[in-house]
Amino acid sequence: MSDRRKIVPFVVPLLFGIMSFSNIISNPRLATLHGSDVVQLMASGMCFGVAIAMLAVFLRDRRAS
Repeated sequence: MSDRRKIVPFVVPLLFGIMSFSNIISNPRLATLHGSDVVQLMASGMCFGVAIAMLAVFLRDRRAS
């Protein structure tokens, strides 16, 4: 499998995390933080976590081969 195919799963959650985080930061309601805002922040954090984990797996597999 090529390196490009292995890195795509890392980029997708990272992109979703960045889009979600930029959406919540640009929201003028950020000071009051409603329940939906908290859920969106948690979801973007999970996307960043998945992206970091996939990057670690990609780098570990790359070093092993």
